[in-house]
Amino acid sequence: MLAYIVRRLFAVVVMLLVVTLVTLSIFFLIPKMTGSDPAAMFVGKQADPASIEAVRQKLGLDEPLLVQFWHFVSGIFVGRDYTGGGDTIHCAMPCFGYSFRSEQDVWSMLVDAFPVTLSMVLGAAVLWLILGVSTGVVSALKRGTIIDRAAMITALAGVSLPIFFTAMLAMLVFRTQLGWLNASYVPITDSFGGWFGGLLLPWVTLAFLYAAMYARLTRATMLEVLGEDYIRTARAKGLPESVVLGKHAMRSTMTPILTIFGMDLGALVGGAILTETAFSLHGLGALAIRGVSERDLPLILAVTLITAACVVVANLVVDLLYAVIDPRVRLA
Repeated sequence: MLAYIVRRLFAVVVMLLVVTLVTLSIFFLIPKMTGSDPAAMFVGKQADPASIEAVRQKLGLDEPLLVQFWHFVSGIFVGRDYTGGGDTIHCAMPCFGYSFRSEQDVWSMLVDAFPVTLSMVLGAAVLWLILGVSTGVVSALKRGTIIDRAAMITALAGVSLPIFFTAMLAMLVFRTQLGWLNASYVPITDSFGGWFGGLLLPWVTLAFLYAAMYARLTRATMLEVLGEDYIRTARAKGLPESVVLGKHAMRSTMTPILTIFGMDLGALVGGAILTETAFSLHGLGALAIRGVSERDLPLILAVTLITAACVVVANLVVDLLYAVIDPRVRLA
C-alpha cells in the first residue's frame, strides 16, 4: 500500500508539471508561432511600445519556454520578482503569478475565491451523492413499478435541463416569488446560518443535475450486480436481504460511482463556472471567466493548475478508497 501511494504521489507531481508546461505553451508559445505577441495581447490594443516591452520583461516572455516554466515552478516554493519598466514587484511564496490587470498576486485572489467554490461543491456533493445513490437503489429494487418510472423520469429531466436554466428557475421561484432564500455567500466564520442559507439554493440546483446522473448510473449498476452469481449464493444461504444488499451488492455498485465522483468533484472544485455565474458567486469559476475576458494570462494559468490539482488529488483519494469499499480490490 505504501509503495502504491508513493508511486501515485509521484505521478500526481509529474502530471501537474506536465499540465503547467502545456498551459504555458498554449498561452506563451503558440501565439508566437502564429505571429502574435503575447505581451501585446496582454496589455491591450491601446498600449504603447514601452508598455508592451515592460510587460514582456516582467512576465519573462522574452525568455525560452523552459526558463519561463522553471521561474513559475520555483516561484511557488521560493517566491519571485517581476522586474521591468523601471520597477520591481515581489511576489511572495507561494507565487502562482502576478496579475498586472488587478495589480495583485494571483495567490491572494485564489485564497479569496477558493472557499466559495469549495463550500458550494462539497455541500452539493453530499446532497447529490445521498439522493442519487439512494434513488438509484430504490429504483433498481422496485424495477418496473411506478416508483421506478417516476424516479427515472425525474432523473431524465435533471440530466436534460441545462444548469443555468435550473438556476434561473430556482431563483425565480424561491428567491423572487417566495422570498425564502438569498443566494449570497457569507463566510462560515462570520455566520453559519448565513453561510448555510446563502448556499442552499446553489447546492440544490447543482445537486439536482448530478443526482439525476448518479441515480441512473446506480440503478443500472445495481441491476447488473443483483444478477451476479455471488448475490444469488448469498440469498440461497439465507442471509437477510439487508446484508445481501448492504454488504455485498452495494460494494460492487459503489466502485463505478466512486470513479465518476472523484472526477466530478475534482473538476467542480476547480471551478463550477455556470453555477457560480448564475448565482453571482465569486469563486474559482468567476476567476476563470474574468481571466479569459481580461486576457489575464497569469490568472488563467493559476486556475488551470488548481483545477488539475483538484482532479488528480480527488482521483488519488478515490483509488485508495477502492480497497476499503471492495475487498476484492488490492492496491500493490
